[in-house]
Amino acid sequence: MKERRGRIALLSEHASPLALLGGEDAGGQNVYVAELSRHLAACGYAVDVFTRRTGLSQPEVVNWRDGVRVIHLMAGPPLPLAKDALWPLMGDFRAALLRFIACEGSRYDVLHGNFWMAGLVAVDLQRWLSAPAVQVFHALGTTKRRHQPEHDTSPTVRIPLEREIVRRAACLIAQCPDERQELIEDYGADPERIVLIPSGVDIELFRPWPQSEARRRLGLPHEEALIVYVGRLLPRKDVRTVVRAVAALVHDYGYGREYPPLRLLVVGGETTEPDPQATPEIGILQQLAIELGVAEYVIFTGRRQPALLPLFYSAADVAVTTPWYEPFGLTPLEAMACARPVVASAVGGLTYTVANGETGLLVPPREPALLAARLHELLAAPHRRQRMGEAARRRVERRFTWRLTALRTAALYETLREARLGGTRADAGSSSQLAASYDTLLAGEVQTLWPW
Repeated sequence: MKERRGRIALLSEHASPLALLGGEDAGGQNVYVAELSRHLAACGYAVDVFTRRTGLSQPEVVNWRDGVRVIHLMAGPPLPLAKDALWPLMGDFRAALLRFIACEGSRYDVLHGNFWMAGLVAVDLQRWLSAPAVQVFHALGTTKRRHQPEHDTSPTVRIPLEREIVRRAACLIAQCPDERQELIEDYGADPERIVLIPSGVDIELFRPWPQSEARRRLGLPHEEALIVYVGRLLPRKDVRTVVRAVAALVHDYGYGREYPPLRLLVVGGETTEPDPQATPEIGILQQLAIELGVAEYVIFTGRRQPALLPLFYSAADVAVTTPWYEPFGLTPLEAMACARPVVASAVGGLTYTVANGETGLLVPPREPALLAARLHELLAAPHRRQRMGEAARRRVERRFTWRLTALRTAALYETLREARLGGTRADAGSSSQLAASYDTLLAGEVQTLWPW
């Protein structure tokens, strides 16, 4: 076995890299854990991903990739549970993690917490295990409460414990500038202990296909104007606004009369066939489309796994995503990697990934008339769409690959390792030194691959 650069424990209580994507609790965090661990292993690290066991058939240890193990910890019944129901099980999760480490005699250089529950375990154990805790929240409780208070089912302890994690973690990862600002303003985080490391996209999987070939493979007409939404189907993703915009395009702009026929593909849900029982939002969207007289223009495909998604993006003329809020958002990056312009809400991470007017267009959330106008701008301008799509692919290649995410994260790990070996505590008292060391290490790591 080749010698590894170091050993990392990635803690992710509800989001396993082995899970099927597209369900209510299986989305961006699963992708982050899977891709980061895979690329950290390529950088030379040994990575153990600790997640909760959700089935009796799951082995305790899965050798998932060269250098990556997925370890299923027994915390509560071995059944799938909604993530908001897991907080009472975190004591069991912590105890099972300690038992596994004790049995193996493992030593970790970094404990990398994902989401607030696993993050609390990471900060609790950093002194016991003599390893600094790095935290990425993926979503913040204050932001969720601000934007959808009536739908917030988080435990009442979430926000106070997030503040505790912010106070105690050696370093915080923000995935976009908006999240960094929220950590500072809502949680009192030390700005110099926050490192900006955006998530990425697999640019080998997500690549452009010829549109005619993609449509042929999916059995779609070649002459239609095609809009695609890919993602989870939840109220906060607000596909309802997209359906209302489609109605405006048909009734007010004349798609199907003055302009080519229009189709909206909605890709996502809990099942591979669109099922309103399993995914209630599908039923709501179907009824809305009927009421607006556009049911024939809105097609639900059900859940599709990543290998097929490039075909859906490439078949489309425009990708759309209009959430009320979005901590980061991976699907716009996937569309951009497939050389498609994105029309997106001007919220959260989308204002960072989508370059307005260059790789797509940003619109205020919950504004269907304005969304329809922006979609029409692009649908009626094929040369502009092509230019934007080409610029989108370039932007992803230069800024948002998982390889770059892993290099940045590795530079952070090495910064914390140097601080520890040098006897520097990874706390607020050494934040300036940590920030300066990270910048220096990152420049060296990235310059070897990206001389720009």
